[in-house]
Amino acid sequence: MAKIIGGITTSHIPAIGVAIDKGLEDTPYYRDLFAIYPPIRQWLNEEKPDIAVLFYNDHGLEMWLDKKPTFAIGCAPKYENADEGWGIKPIPPVTGETELSWHIVNHLIENDFDPTVCQDIKVDHGATVPMTLLWPNHSYQGIKVIPVAINCERHPMPKPSRSYAFGKAIGDAIRCWERDAKVVLLGTGGLSHQLDGPRAGILNGDFDNYCMDKLVSDPQELCKFSNVDLIEKGGAQMVELAMWLAMRGALGEGIPEERLRNYVSPISNTGVGVQLLIPEE
Repeated sequence: MAKIIGGITTSHIPAIGVAIDKGLEDTPYYRDLFAIYPPIRQWLNEEKPDIAVLFYNDHGLEMWLDKKPTFAIGCAPKYENADEGWGIKPIPPVTGETELSWHIVNHLIENDFDPTVCQDIKVDHGATVPMTLLWPNHSYQGIKVIPVAINCERHPMPKPSRSYAFGKAIGDAIRCWERDAKVVLLGTGGLSHQLDGPRAGILNGDFDNYCMDKLVSDPQELCKFSNVDLIEKGGAQMVELAMWLAMRGALGEGIPEERLRNYVSPISNTGVGVQLLIPEE
C-alpha cells in the first residue's frame, strides 16, 4: 500500500525563483531563507519519496478569473511552466503520476468532492518555486508530482475547514492505493502578506507562528476561522493557509512530529514559514 512519509510547508514567493535564477541565495537579504532548506533536502535524499502531492494555487497562468475551479487536480504525464510576468526562467517539465491522480479523483468523487480534472495544464510559480527549492538543480525530475490547485484568488473561495476536509479525503485516497509507493505532501504559500491595496505589506508574525503551532497540535482550531478572519489577521493572501490545511488534513489523524521548523520575515513582504512534519505511526 502507498505510505505518506511526511508533509512539508514552504512559501512559493516568485522572488525566490528569481533569486535562484540569479544566484542570490547567499546574499544578506536571502541568506537566512535559503539556510532553512538543506536539512529538508537531506531528509528527502534519505527518504527518497516516489511521489509528491503538491497543494498550490494557480495565480492566473492557467486558471484566471473567468475560469476558476475551487479544487483542481492534475492528471497529466508532465507539467510545463511558463513565465507569468515575474521574469522566472522556465524550467524543465515536472513529471506527473497519472495512476495515483486518477485514483484520487475517483476516491474524491465517491466521497462527495468534485474536483476539476486537468489533463493538460501548465503550472506557475506556486508549484515550480517549491519544487526547485526542495529539489535544486532540476533534481525534481526524479520524482513524480501530482499538482492540486486550490482557489485563493477569486471569491467565493473554499473556507478553511473545507480545504482541510478536502486534504483529508486525498490522504485517505493515497493510503488505500494498492501500490507500494512513498508519498510526501507539500503545502505551499503564505503566510501573512498582502500584495496590493491600502493594507499592502501587512505582516503578522504572531499570527503566523500561532498557525504553525496549531497546524501541528490542533488543526481543527484553524478550521474555525473564516477566510474573512484570515484576511483581517494576515492580509488578503493569508487565505493561502488553505494549502497548508489541505496538506495537514492529508497527513492524517494524531499529532505529527515536527522534525524541523523555521520562520523568516519579511521576504518580498511575506512571512515565510517552513515545517517538516512526520505523521504519527
